[in-house]
Amino acid sequence: MKVLDVRLNNRSRAFELTLEGRGLLTLPYVRAEPPPTREDPVEDVFIDPELGCEGVTYRLVSGLEGSVLADQVLDYNADPGYLRDLLLHRLTVEAVERVENESIGIREISRRLGTSPTQLYRLLDTTNYRKTVDRMLELLQVLGAKVELRIT
Repeated sequence: MKVLDVRLNNRSRAFELTLEGRGLLTLPYVRAEPPPTREDPVEDVFIDPELGCEGVTYRLVSGLEGSVLADQVLDYNADPGYLRDLLLHRLTVEAVERVENESIGIREISRRLGTSPTQLYRLLDTTNYRKTVDRMLELLQVLGAKVELRIT
């Protein structure tokens, strides 16, 4: 998730990041490490190419530096797309571990799932976010997993 713009809002004591496809989101200074304070404010902030433009780096008057990643901002703002991707990643990691420990082969898992081995490998790809949570739950059920969703 690319950062398109960054501004400081000292009135609300927050970083304001404009993210590609998400718009303007904020992150309070107290959530950054090291946190800017009234005694040690932000001297400079910029989109950091070393972070793949997926975060910003800031420098405090004291010389301390810190970074804020787009993922931190999305997590703080409880962005639904980010939370979905996080859930998909967790389900995929669990499925990969179970496939590695299963005594049955890929073809049998594919047959039980009603899909091709190629599609199964796509489901097991941790970088693929075009799959659905439903399909991952079906795969985990075939692998004998019991998935419980807990809301707190």
